[in-house]
Amino acid sequence: MARPSSSAPPAGSLTPGAPSRGSRTGRPIMVLLDALGRRWSLRILWELRGGARRSFRDLRAACDDISPSVLNDRLKLLRGLALVELGPEGYALTAQGADLGAKLNDLDAWAKDWAKTLPGD
Repeated sequence: MARPSSSAPPAGSLTPGAPSRGSRTGRPIMVLLDALGRRWSLRILWELRGGARRSFRDLRAACDDISPSVLNDRLKLLRGLALVELGPEGYALTAQGADLGAKLNDLDAWAKDWAKTLPGD
């Protein structure tokens, strides 16, 4: 049975130019947002920031004991997008992943400022 066109592509199959969640044309920003919007993707990138190399077990613990199968799927996705690499000492951000991390730090600072402007509870 064919998969409906509205469902997300499998974890390892996202590439710019190919359809992704929210984009039939696969615009790079939409592919990136699809990948980052998947559960745990941002957390994994966040835990690898600052040049940290982490083993699978250490990364899993840093991510609040994420399910091993979900962590494996997300690492496969992030490696396929050349944001994370696996070396002899564990997982780390690639140069592109580190560049994205710097931009996420800017977004984090913006979000903190934005949150201060919202009405309190």
